[in-house]
Amino acid sequence: MPLLELNDLHQGYRRKSVVRGVSLTLGAGAYGLLGPNGAGKSTLLRTVATADRPTSGSLRLFGEEVRTGRQLRAARRRIGYLPQSFAYPGDFTVTDFVRHCAWLREVPRRRIPAVSDEAVERVGLTSRAGTPLRKLSGGMLRRAGIAQAVVGEPDLVILDEPTTGLDPHQRVRFRELIRQLSDQSCVLLSTHLVEDLAHTCARIGVLYDGVLRFDGTPGELEENGTEDQPGDTPLERGYASALSAAPDQRSEAAW
Repeated sequence: MPLLELNDLHQGYRRKSVVRGVSLTLGAGAYGLLGPNGAGKSTLLRTVATADRPTSGSLRLFGEEVRTGRQLRAARRRIGYLPQSFAYPGDFTVTDFVRHCAWLREVPRRRIPAVSDEAVERVGLTSRAGTPLRKLSGGMLRRAGIAQAVVGEPDLVILDEPTTGLDPHQRVRFRELIRQLSDQSCVLLSTHLVEDLAHTCARIGVLYDGVLRFDGTPGELEENGTEDQPGDTPLERGYASALSAAPDQRSEAAW
């Protein structure tokens, strides 16, 4: 059964269209979303995370369209979400924060301590588990955000620019975490780091101007690239090619 189904999904604010007609079906596995700033990636992820209702089209989660409050609450129990920026109580320790987020997701109380400790360990913050969030560096805070999104291994994990602030070693560890999660969960993540997706995602989408311009495997995206496109790797050139094929996007792709 698909875990996530979008059918002609539209989203916008104040009469401005941001996401336009996205259709996508995903099961277990990792799906990477690429696109320039302003492409609509964060808006799409917020909508999938049920933070905003679609303006039109349908969103089905775990085989059921989310229409009622009951359905919304049931879906959110199974979703882990890391926004591009997130609010946090500065005096909470890393452990407090992750346990609180597990409680909000209605993880059974008896499981919260164990699954929270596991999530903190998976992002390499065990030695900082008792540190208040306000005292963490930017990269550590990002890792705490990843921990709260993956605690309890939800069925759908949504990560918006998760590797921002991570050093190369931490990015490698993050890739391994995504590979582990994607064995049973649907992991939907956006990033500007094209090569991170090559090592973690079975499928990649390229979003521009709210439209999904490409949807396929990393190999298929590489095949789209040509030597005259900018990029140091075949995947980067394939991404640039997908952008250059979009209307009015040739100059940005060249840049």
